[in-house]
Formats: sequence, C-alpha cells, structure tokens
Amino acid sequence: MSPRHHIRFCTTADGVNIAWAVGGHGVPLVKTPNWLNNLELDVDSLVWRRWMLRMAESHTLVRYDARGCGLSDRAVESLSLDTQLLDLEAVVDAAKLGRFVLYGASQGAAIAIEYAARHPERVSHLLLYGGYLRGARKRDDSPTAVEEADAMLKLVELGWGRENSAFRQIFATQFIPESTQEQLRAFDELQRNTVTPETAAAILSMIHNVDVSASAKRVECPTLVMHSRGDARIPFQEGRKVASAIPGAEFVPLDSRNHILLEHQSAWERFFVEVEAFLARHGAAPVIKVPALAPLTAAESRILDLLASGLNNDRIAQKLAITPKTVRNHINHIFHKLAVQDRAEAIVLARTHGMGGQG
Repeated sequence: MSPRHHIRFCTTADGVNIAWAVGGHGVPLVKTPNWLNNLELDVDSLVWRRWMLRMAESHTLVRYDARGCGLSDRAVESLSLDTQLLDLEAVVDAAKLGRFVLYGASQGAAIAIEYAARHPERVSHLLLYGGYLRGARKRDDSPTAVEEADAMLKLVELGWGRENSAFRQIFATQFIPESTQEQLRAFDELQRNTVTPETAAAILSMIHNVDVSASAKRVECPTLVMHSRGDARIPFQEGRKVASAIPGAEFVPLDSRNHILLEHQSAWERFFVEVEAFLARHGAAPVIKVPALAPLTAAESRILDLLASGLNNDRIAQKLAITPKTVRNHINHIFHKLAVQDRAEAIVLARTHGMGGQG
C-alpha cells in the first residue's frame, strides 16, 4: 500500500518551480528534504514508503522536492542554504499553513534549524534526526577531513551517472548499513533517478559548507533531537552538539547504525514513540483557522470537513439531513470562497488544515 498523497507545484521568490505533496490526517507536519527525495518515487520506495505511511497516520504530512531534485525544477542557478529556505517558504505558503511542526533529518535538519530561527511565529515544534550544525568542511578543517570531503565530492562528479552502481553504493552503505540487498538497490536507484551528477555534486558541496551554529541558539520552540549512536554518515557527536546549541532541546540517542531508520530495526519504533510523546508533553500544535478557511460559514465548514473525510454528496446529505442539491450548492460556494477548481483541491486544502476523519 502506498501513502495517499496529492502533488502540487508552487513558485519560489526567485522563480523556481517546487513540487510538493500533502497526505494524511492530523496536526500539520512539514518535512524538509534530505539526501535525496523524489515525491513520485518515494511513495513506493522500500526505504521511505513505510516511514511516510507511519507519519501520515497521525499527521498531515507535507513533503517537497528541493530545487534540482525529483519533480522540482532540475536546472537551477543556485543551490545554497538561502535558496533552500526559499523552497520551504514557498511550500508552507502554498499549503496555507499557520503554525506547524517542522521535521528535518540529515541536511534537512540544518534547513529546519535556520527556518525555525528566522520564522519563530510559524514553527510550533522542531523535530530533528541525524542532523548537524556544520558541514564536513566547517566542523573539521584538518587536512585529513578536508581531503576526505573533497574525495567524496570527486567521487560523485566522476561516478554518479554511471550504470555501474559501485560509486553510489558507497553512499547507500553509509546511509543504511543495516539493510537488505533489496533496500540497498532501491536506495541506489532512487539516488540515480532523483538528480543529475552535476546537481548531486553541487548539493554535496553545499552540505559540506553549511553552518547554522549561530541560528541554533535563536530557536525558540520546543525541540527534540534524535541521533543514532552508530550513525555511519553523520557522527553521533554531531547530534549532541545540535541538542547542546538549541535552548532547552531534548536529546534521545537511538540504538542503530543507520542514518535512515528502517522498519525492521528496534530504533524505528522508538523513534515514533519519542516523537509522539514529545508532542504530547509540549502540546500538539493547534490547527489554526487561517485566512484561507475564514470565509466559510459553520455549515460550509462542516460540509468541507465531511468532504475531506471521503464522503460523497449523498452521504453528506444523509448525515446532515439535507438534500443532495443543498450539498451541491454549499460545495459550489466553498469552491468559490476558497478559490479552488474542484473537489480534489478542496480536499487537499481541508486536510492541510487538519480537517477530515469525521466520516
């Protein structure tokens, strides 16, 4: 079973088209991109599918492909932390989110930290896994560390586009050493089909030079930091540094060698238990009635809620003891007020704001 999701596009302030998707029910949770995402392929991936299904059980999950990746514009001029923030800003505006939980893993943690520092009014809770404050070239400028970082970059430049997966397998085994051969092959295929060799190298260069140390100190929202003890991609000590830098952050070590957790691992269940417990302790982010839904009357809001729950016109009419014609009239008014074209767009907007589940 694949996670139900709806793909849309939005445009950033610098004119890049970004693909984003929404699915699930509950408190809005926005996931920043990591290495590497593809909205079209992730839903069937042996590596990502189960994670998305599990997260969408209790959250309205908003995901997007970063510029240069997946379904977003591939040919872009800039791949910097600032432009990554433009992607995120465009997505949350397009989704018409008020406040939301922000989740960042790996390089996505740096993006999430920077966004939370710059937009404290939008982020209710911050969840970070396998992250770091400084990239490889920033956290260790010793000749050995710099040489290793440059070697990985050269490896991508020379070998990424080859049919032989040996070069990409180096990355795969760092991300999921505790995996099956099928999962390793799936991750390799996802990498190859998500970005061009040139873009992969540009992203890796950006990752190596990122530094959000100063921004981490300005994060104001409740923050949970998790990191695998034996992480083969980002050292465990980097996760400790993230938690130490963010005021009041909670830190949870996970018993795994994987940078991406997989369902067969004990750390997988621990991850979700800790996330839900953290959100419960600090109060789940409220579903705010943002201006996009404000024009609706109480009756229209109720019908939209039932629409988002999957009920057809006849079922809605039966549930509310009104005629199907009245339901159709209300739905037409809803479309007009929300400036949507059809039921699918109305349902996406409603679920983005926590509606649904009433059927």
